[in-house]
Amino acid sequence: MGGRVRFGLFYEHQLPRPWAIGEEHRLLKDALDQVELADRLGFDYVWEVEHHFLEEYSHSSAPEVFLAAASQRTSRIRLGHGIVQLPPAFNHPARVAERIATLDLVSDGRVELGTGEASSEMELVGFGVERATKREQWAESLDVLTRMLMEEPFAGYEGTWVSMPPRNVLPKPLQRPHPPLWVACSRRETIHLAATKGIGALSFAFVEPEEAERWVDDYYSTIASTECVAAGFAVNAAVACVLPLMCHTDEAEAIERGLDGAHFFGYSLAHYYAAGDHVPGRTVIWDEFEKNRSAFGFDRDVAGQVGQPLGAQLLADGLGALRGAIGTPAQIRELVGRYEAAGVDQLIFVSQAGRNRHEDICASLELFAAEVMPEFAERAEELERAKTERLAPAVEAALARRPPPREPPEGFSVPASFLI
Repeated sequence: MGGRVRFGLFYEHQLPRPWAIGEEHRLLKDALDQVELADRLGFDYVWEVEHHFLEEYSHSSAPEVFLAAASQRTSRIRLGHGIVQLPPAFNHPARVAERIATLDLVSDGRVELGTGEASSEMELVGFGVERATKREQWAESLDVLTRMLMEEPFAGYEGTWVSMPPRNVLPKPLQRPHPPLWVACSRRETIHLAATKGIGALSFAFVEPEEAERWVDDYYSTIASTECVAAGFAVNAAVACVLPLMCHTDEAEAIERGLDGAHFFGYSLAHYYAAGDHVPGRTVIWDEFEKNRSAFGFDRDVAGQVGQPLGAQLLADGLGALRGAIGTPAQIRELVGRYEAAGVDQLIFVSQAGRNRHEDICASLELFAAEVMPEFAERAEELERAKTERLAPAVEAALARRPPPREPPEGFSVPASFLI
């Protein structure tokens, strides 16, 4: 099982239509203010996605730029790519390695390297990535990327998707051998895959603590088995789950401030990944959300009931409605305790969603940090030490199964080119 439950923030940079001039500018500046506040309050992580062309749902196509800006306004919070899309048509591994290492240097070694393969038709077709081979492209690119971060020089690669001669990929990251590795997961099978590779599982599905416990149990039993072969040159054993967050002393006010944003987050996700038909530059997802939300499981009356225990999905008459950590400090403390008992290592909170207001998000973070966070921080040292000791033999074995760093061919050199 996991160690101390840590807390992070998750950013898609959502911007429902209609858009006024300057709104994207304000969106990013507000998000940077929130990250700076979270750093002061003691949050452990901020996670930033990479998405392309997903209007309203995610205006976050250059996470490395946002995280670099955040690095200069913070001092301790971990800066997470959640995730970098690794099929080479999105990002060549050498460019990823260079950007990650640079961010790690300017942030004093605070980078968390989450990767993924993309899933939306909008992005895959937009970049010419075949759905049938995207998992293979991710796996090969991850091997190449970790070698580029570790090998001095990178010994070259001739694969199906990546071909590159030996080069010393510079700079190298401050964290050695490389920043902690994660992968985006939305299903139990992908969490199992993460465990077989010894990398952290970023679960972006809204799951109940009891379901998460089954995922965590399988993850850590796989880490401890011979099935685990480290994908990188260090093992990062951790499971993270995502939840909406809006904390207020009055439950009804928390619902008023945060529920519609959480529901839009889920609805717009489904629009691009499950049930939508999008006309670029024309479709208004917010309007469709207001008309159709209940039919897609985002019923305000169900999720907005006052006085019930919190959960990722609340049920009434067979209908599920997303709620998450939207409530009072006492309600959220109880919910977080259930995830901690399930062995979840990190809860990543979605607060910037839909039309949630910047000032409400900041007030929520402050109240959460004052009233909920301290109880879980008190047990941190003991839980972390126990986890490290428990996993040490499994980590050593997983790394021993990984092919070691390589050297370039004997006598390899690159002749100078002539200026014309």
